[in-house]
Amino acid sequence: MKIRIGTRRSKLALIQSELAAKAIAAAFPDIETELVHITTKGDIVLDKPLEKIGGKGVFIDEIERAMLCGETDIAVHSAKDLPLELAEGTGIFAVLPRADAHDILVTRRGEPLPEHPVIGTSSTRRAAGARKICPDPVIKDIRGNVDTRLQKLADGQYDAIVLAAAGLERLGALTDDRFDFVRTEYSALVPAPCQGIIAIQSRVGETAELLRKISDTDTYMCFETERKVLELMNAGCSSPAGAVSDIADGRITLTVTKDQRKLLTDSAPVTERFALAERLVSKL
Repeated sequence: MKIRIGTRRSKLALIQSELAAKAIAAAFPDIETELVHITTKGDIVLDKPLEKIGGKGVFIDEIERAMLCGETDIAVHSAKDLPLELAEGTGIFAVLPRADAHDILVTRRGEPLPEHPVIGTSSTRRAAGARKICPDPVIKDIRGNVDTRLQKLADGQYDAIVLAAAGLERLGALTDDRFDFVRTEYSALVPAPCQGIIAIQSRVGETAELLRKISDTDTYMCFETERKVLELMNAGCSSPAGAVSDIADGRITLTVTKDQRKLLTDSAPVTERFALAERLVSKL
């Protein structure tokens, strides 16, 4: 049996797809995997903010289409980039163990930020956090993959940029001695819901049942809890909303915000995770 994996062409997307392929191979040694490279609208249109070209769906529409047409069997995504509505007849049936969910402020090594630093981000959420971290910043839009953004910072187009810790870690970029990396605390910047999670999508059926066997249980419960927060807030890609959770000893701790100013945190048994999400969101 062969499973064809639909993936974006970026270096990070390919690394994440390879991690999914390795998880499948470890659980099912007789199954062969093949990466199928797909270019999405979000990869082509780099001169406009996401909300102006279709939101989160611009990163998965072509990938879902290939899966529904039978050109691929599964798709691998950064879970934070998933819209709430997935293609009919498909679902997220596996997630890999979560990486660091924090955001990181990246600056040129040894250079202090100026009085009004130019901070690169195309995220309303990260812009809101940057205004808490740095006094009176100038927010400047930035698009492109992680390597492109880091090069723009190195070239002096920005004084700092904000990136996901998980992506930097998976790319091995945290060892780049051109930069200083400062991990932001949740009190300053609550991550995008599901940040740091690799999600695997497939059509309903046999492949879906295979995927369930490689899914990380705790990460999946965090994934669905944070997706519930998104649903309750009706928050899109242009929203500064954030949510992050973790599980220990049968309890889930959840932090939520609508605007990066008012944050709420509480915990509950994992069996009551959706009620916890509803309770916190209702108080925002």
